[in-house]
Amino acid sequence: MKGGTIQISWHDGKPVLTLDFHPVSGLLATAGADYDIKLWLINSGQAEKKLPSVSYQSSLTYHGCAVNTIRFSRSGELLASGADGGELIIWKLHPSETNQSWKVHKSLSFHRKDVLDLQWSPDDAFLISGSVDNSCIIWDVNKGSVHQILDAHCHYVQGVAWDPLSKYVASLSSDRTCRIYVNKPQAKSRSVEKMNYVCQHVITKTDQQRGDDTKTVKTHLFHDETLPSFFRRLSWSPDGSFLLIPSGSFKLSPTSEAVNATYVFSRKDLSRPALQLPGANKPVVVVRFCPVVFKLRGSSSEEGGFFKLPYRIVFAIATFNSVYIYDTECVAPVAVLAGLHYAAITDITWSPTASYLALSSQDGYCTLVEFEDNELGEPVSISVGKKLVDGEEKKHVLEKTDELMTETVPDERSKQAEPNQDEEKQKPLQSKVTSEEEKQVMQTSDEVMTETKPDGEKQPLQSKVNTPVSSKPARRRITPMAIDP
Repeated sequence: MKGGTIQISWHDGKPVLTLDFHPVSGLLATAGADYDIKLWLINSGQAEKKLPSVSYQSSLTYHGCAVNTIRFSRSGELLASGADGGELIIWKLHPSETNQSWKVHKSLSFHRKDVLDLQWSPDDAFLISGSVDNSCIIWDVNKGSVHQILDAHCHYVQGVAWDPLSKYVASLSSDRTCRIYVNKPQAKSRSVEKMNYVCQHVITKTDQQRGDDTKTVKTHLFHDETLPSFFRRLSWSPDGSFLLIPSGSFKLSPTSEAVNATYVFSRKDLSRPALQLPGANKPVVVVRFCPVVFKLRGSSSEEGGFFKLPYRIVFAIATFNSVYIYDTECVAPVAVLAGLHYAAITDITWSPTASYLALSSQDGYCTLVEFEDNELGEPVSISVGKKLVDGEEKKHVLEKTDELMTETVPDERSKQAEPNQDEEKQKPLQSKVTSEEEKQVMQTSDEVMTETKPDGEKQPLQSKVNTPVSSKPARRRITPMAIDP
């Protein structure tokens, strides 16, 4: 594995706010505060044992504001881009014999303020977006119209995610809540059902005992609106078996210091965290799954991991200044990338073949990490079907090591289902990519009770990343520690 910050002018020195790989061609799309979307060809550096490089291909110019989020559809035929001022554009690919061009296909208008995040439905027919106007909107892409408005949040919606099995959508807001919506179709006619998402869970607080006292104290699970980030990008695993939620702030006891955390929610119980990934010294702002799943290495013991899956899933977690790479067969992160940029990381993405991991930053630069062939493992194919993780399926669940308890509180707002309705963003620090076995683990929380409601540029140094191979047996419970990169 080799990686480093690419020393080019990505967006005229302005903040790069988002990026995504095309699922077929592997082109990298970036966007930011210069209002443009740019496409780049990735050039491998493996043969010369150098860092990967990029070649500029083309620009998509239409937006009149900073572009905060871009996502390709799963087919690769469409690209959605969300910007300040509520701009939301659908671009369509027009291939020709000589080249491929992207043209504006539709403009989706309803958001009153900045669009911060978006996600395609598994069939590419719908799109969900989150905005500074405190709402999520589900769009019918074919009609170019609003399908449903989810407006229960009382502050900015900074992250949205669509379940690959189409049953759930999730939103994360700076109001310190994560809302899980379930699809309860309405009969439109005898043969047609209308998709309709209603709030099933509101993840917000935990109940903790105060020392030997029998009384409990409620503590928040997430950072508040003072978190200096535009984004809290959450993500579902490729098979839909679990949901990763960033910007966690967890206290081991009511009097202890808060620990920055990422929460893991099992599909079997989305009302409460099954695990937490602690230890980051800065808040977590983005999580992203590798689209490729891998064969089990078979090296971990019973103590080695908490995920009961017949394959390995790899994912990346980004804080303001570092990236942790995990897989579901190991307890500790398999690699840590730190000190890459002067300003905050804004987005991360994996290439369709899992050869590259890319991250963008407000300092105006992007970092690329290239993995050698089969470095992450041997790819395997999975079929994502309705019975994969639902119901009584036992193979695809998270193992909980401690009993977790949930309290349920009714909510009148869950009945609302139908629509009737710049902070300074700066050059990269000399990059230092480190990879070490951290003394942190995925740790379950004791007696966690979650409220549930049915509702002139400096050039960075090039760096090499080494992956640790541990021969030590993993421990099941280790106190979380802040890690200084």
